[in-house]
Amino acid sequence: MRRTEPSAGRIDGYAPLRDYAAIGDGRTVALVARDGSIDWLPTPDLDSPTVFAAVLDGERGGRFELVPEAAYQVERRYLPHTNVLETTFHTASGSARVSDALTLPGEGLEPFRELQRRIEGLAGTVRFRWRVEPRLGYGGARMRFGSRFGLPVASSGADAVGVIAIDAGASAEGWSGAFETAHGSSHLLVLSIAHQEPLVFPNRRELDARFERTGEIWRRWTAGRTYDGPWREAVLRSALALKLLVFAPSGAVVAAATTSLPETVGGERNWDYRFSWIRDSAFTLEAFLRLGCPAEARAYFWWLMHTTQLDAPRLRVMYTFGGRRPAPERELPLNGYRGSRPVRIGNAAADQLQLDTYGELMQTAWLYAEAGNVIDPDMSRRLGEFADFVAGNWRTADSGIWEVRSEPRQFTQSKMMCAVALDKAAQLAERDSLPRRHRDHWLREAAAIRDFVETRCYSEERRSYVRFADGEELDAGVLLGLLHGYGDASPRLNSTVEAIANELTDGVLVHRYTGDDGVPGSEGAFLACSFWLVEALARVGRVDEAADRMDELIGLSNDVGLYSEEIGPTGEFLGNLPQGLSHLALISAAAAVGEASA
Repeated sequence: MRRTEPSAGRIDGYAPLRDYAAIGDGRTVALVARDGSIDWLPTPDLDSPTVFAAVLDGERGGRFELVPEAAYQVERRYLPHTNVLETTFHTASGSARVSDALTLPGEGLEPFRELQRRIEGLAGTVRFRWRVEPRLGYGGARMRFGSRFGLPVASSGADAVGVIAIDAGASAEGWSGAFETAHGSSHLLVLSIAHQEPLVFPNRRELDARFERTGEIWRRWTAGRTYDGPWREAVLRSALALKLLVFAPSGAVVAAATTSLPETVGGERNWDYRFSWIRDSAFTLEAFLRLGCPAEARAYFWWLMHTTQLDAPRLRVMYTFGGRRPAPERELPLNGYRGSRPVRIGNAAADQLQLDTYGELMQTAWLYAEAGNVIDPDMSRRLGEFADFVAGNWRTADSGIWEVRSEPRQFTQSKMMCAVALDKAAQLAERDSLPRRHRDHWLREAAAIRDFVETRCYSEERRSYVRFADGEELDAGVLLGLLHGYGDASPRLNSTVEAIANELTDGVLVHRYTGDDGVPGSEGAFLACSFWLVEALARVGRVDEAADRMDELIGLSNDVGLYSEEIGPTGEFLGNLPQGLSHLALISAAAAVGEASA
C-alpha cells in the first residue's frame, strides 16, 4: 500500500494518530509518524517504561526526529512482506528514502535493542535535520548525558542509550545534527539500547548485516503464510501487525502496543492495553491456524494454559506477557495525547469478573483440539475445573465484555459465552479431551443458560438480543454469540444482526452499545465490532452486503494498512494502536466472507 500525501501537520505538537506506523522486534514496538519522528518506544519490553513517549507528552516524553528542513511530501510503505518501514520524502530540490527497523536478534555480541534509521539519496539533494531526546522512565527518570568512545550516551540506573551518528551536537536535552543527501548517498543513524548489561556499539559491517537479516526474516515468515482468500494483502498486513504484538520469549499476544491513547481527544477514556486479554484468545488461535502459523498457535496455547493455572478456576481478565497479574492501575504525570488525561499504566479491569472469558478460553481449547493437537491430562483436568466454575457461577452478575466501571449486571453476551463454554466443554469431553464425569451436568446448565437468555435477554419490541437481562439497550458484543456458536441459524440472531446493522451503525462503522458504562465521555466507532458485523452478515447469508462493507472497512486503514481501536466521526484514529483485536477481526471477517462465497 503506497500513498503520496502532503506532509502531515501536527496539532499543538502532536501528530494525528492515523499518521503512525509501527516497527518492532518481537519484544517492543516503536511508533513512527509520517513526519519522521519516532514518538513512542518502551524498553526493554513493550510493557516497560519508555525511552520516547512524545505521543503522550510532547514536551517531556522524548522523541527521535528525522525530517527534511524544506517543505516536503511523503510516500510510505512497508518493504514488501516485512515490518521494515520505508518513508520517501520529496522536496523541491530532491528526494530521499528513510528505512526504519528495530533489528531482530542475531548471533554474537549485539545491542540489547537496536533501532536503525538508514537514509538514501534518490535524486537531487535533500537537507535533513535530526534530533534525539531520550527520556527514560516515561520521561521521569533522572538522565545522565555523556559520551563513550566519542559517541553520545545517556543513562539512568540500569538503562542506557547511545547514538551512532556523525557530527552529533550535544545539548542539555539530547543530541542533534544535520546532513545533506545526494543521488546515491547513504547515511545511518542508530540508537543502541542496553538494559542491565554493557552498551554495545556495532561497526558498519555488523549493522548492515543485521538490517539485511531482519528484512529476510520477515520475508521468510510471511512466505510461510497459507491464507489465499479475499483481501489477501490486507490479511497479510494484519498478520504482520499481529506478529509485532507477539512477545517472542513467551508466545503471549498483547492487545495493543501503547497505553492511554484516547477514545476521545481531551477525554479520560485512556487505558493501558499492553497486556494479553483472555477474551482475545479464540480469535488469536483461529487467526494463527488460518494463516498457517502452527508454531505461534502452539506457543500461544501453552502460554495460555500455563498462565491461567495461577488463579484457577478463577480467570483473570488479562495477564502480563510473563503470565503475571498486571500491576495496580496508576496515573503518570504526563500531559496526555493532546491533553487527554489521565495517562494510565496498569489496568484496574484486571480484577473484574468477566464471565464471557470462560467461553473464549473453552472455544480456544476446542479449536486447538480440532486442529489435531493433544490436550494432555493436566490441561484436561484444569479445563474441566473451569467448566465446573461456569456451571456454578453463570448466574452471577459481572462487568461484561466492555469492562464497565459501574455496577455489575446480567450481561447477555456474558451469558451467551457461558453457554458456549459449557457446550464446548461437553464436546471436548465426548472426544475424551476433558473428563466425562460432569458432561451431563454441563449440558443441563448450558440449557438453563439458554433458557435465561431466551426469556430475559431478548426484546420482542427491538427484535434483538439486548445488552443485559430485562433491558432494551442494544450491544454489538452479542454478535460474538453468533460467531462462537450460540444458537446457530436462529431467527432471533438474524433479527439481532439486522437491528445492530440498523441502529448501531454509522455507515460501515459500528458503535459498541447504547447506554452508560460508568465512565464519563464519549468514544468513536469500534473497529472490531465493525468487522464482527461483516462476519455475522456473511454467516446469515447476506454475503454481498458483507463483502461491500468489507471493501469499505479495508479502505479505512491508514496509509500503511494499520488500524487503531476506534475511528471518529471525521475518520480520525482513536484509542491504542496498532490494535490487535481490530486486525484479528479483519482476518476472521475476510475468511468468513470467503467461506460463505465459496
